[in-house]
Amino acid sequence: MGRLAAAVTALVVLVGCVVGAVLIWGDDGATLGSPIDPSGSPSGSSSGSPSASPSPDRSPADDPAYDAALSKPVEDSYYPAHGDPGVDTLHYGLDLTWQPATKTLSGTATIALRASATADRLRLDLLDALKVSRVLLDGESTKWTQRHDQLQVLEPVKADSRHVLEVTYAGTPRPVPAPTTRSDFSTTGMEITDDGEIWTMQEPFGAYTWYPVNDQPADKALYDFTIRVPRPMVGVANGELRSRRVVGGHTVTRWHLGHPAASYLTTIAVGDFVQTKDESPSGVPLSYWTHRGDERALAALRVTPRIMAWNERHLGRYPFESLGILIVDSESGMETQSMITLGDTDYTRSPEVIEHELTHQWYGDLVTPTDWRDVWMNEGMTMFVQGAYEADRGGVDIDSVMDRWAVSEPAMRAEAGPPGAYDKGEFGEGNIYYGPALMWNELRHRLGDKAFWSMVRAWPTAHADGNATRRQYLDWVEKRTGLELTSFFDDWLMGRRTPPRHAG
Repeated sequence: MGRLAAAVTALVVLVGCVVGAVLIWGDDGATLGSPIDPSGSPSGSSSGSPSASPSPDRSPADDPAYDAALSKPVEDSYYPAHGDPGVDTLHYGLDLTWQPATKTLSGTATIALRASATADRLRLDLLDALKVSRVLLDGESTKWTQRHDQLQVLEPVKADSRHVLEVTYAGTPRPVPAPTTRSDFSTTGMEITDDGEIWTMQEPFGAYTWYPVNDQPADKALYDFTIRVPRPMVGVANGELRSRRVVGGHTVTRWHLGHPAASYLTTIAVGDFVQTKDESPSGVPLSYWTHRGDERALAALRVTPRIMAWNERHLGRYPFESLGILIVDSESGMETQSMITLGDTDYTRSPEVIEHELTHQWYGDLVTPTDWRDVWMNEGMTMFVQGAYEADRGGVDIDSVMDRWAVSEPAMRAEAGPPGAYDKGEFGEGNIYYGPALMWNELRHRLGDKAFWSMVRAWPTAHADGNATRRQYLDWVEKRTGLELTSFFDDWLMGRRTPPRHAG
């Protein structure tokens, strides 16, 4: 929550994851999991039917099931040290083992990818504390280097060629400094608790603290996770829980994320978690992952079906197959895709925060900004929708909520910069939340509620499972509304001063 005044702090909701099978063998010789099936296809992907075994002259990464994850990565204008626009990852098969006694994470990442440019090497982000022991490219050993949190695979690739990269690694993860002045977090990535549990929140980057990754928002991929941990711990990740087994004193869970996700939206946690199942009024399967015996946290999450119903009335059908909420030892919250990660505080478990992170499943997760300068695209509309929810819940009109928020917005803008050109060292401050929320409320006044909410519902479906630039978003809004809004958007997003607001 950074340097915001105490009165404003109480208002802010701040956030704001080989060729052939990869197998783990249990003590009894049983196969525990396979992140990628023998054809190299994402297991059970909802985005397409895996093809038959590929011909000898084709990579398993050529399977059409991966096409849903095709991206056009670009160098991020705010944090260019993370991610490589020459790599378009399509699927991550993450086979992970956590050993709390030694605080060691060991894993094999099997990554289907497309080279988006001709180059003499491939580059991924990976924390230098996680030491690589083997690298295979298309099933063959290859030369590689690891330094400065980068893994370089020293093989030439041609533009648009597809490959399968397998990386075996192990070490003790650690979080890395976050480019923010907020008080609810100062680091990003994987955290290890005193009792040996792990959890992650990683916006705007930090996924590289636990797996090799193209750690930028412009590259979305499909995911399968296999997590092996000692009992009574259990591993939780994004997507649908496909299996849970106990083998040789360990719990092994397999998770499948069948919609493309940006790396910052992935999550993993290991702890003594208990799953409680629920369902939304529309039939969406819900699950709450809380620490054993934490009835207070579980009770707080029971509002989720009502919040889901409210969101679906305003935003349309929930975009994924299931929703989970995971409680971890944090003071923040994160819209990790289809498995929301919340800190274990009264505030982060509140209905307002749950609503906020749920709205992100449409704005930010289903449609993701191409560049971090446009994080306002996520937070502005999400904050407005939260304000509408608060107004409805409190029996007041939306303007009364916006009027309250508007008091402190000029100070936020002055301190951290305009929402569309914020200070790079003050990521996630109030300026990217409240200014754009006020902007959308002004547009609501121009359009009227019916046309406005129709626009809000339509945008996520226009770029579902993909990315969008600022220009694409604003051009779409102008086309949808029939209004010329260039100066309106410029004033609200790039102005050093807060524009005049609608009276009343």
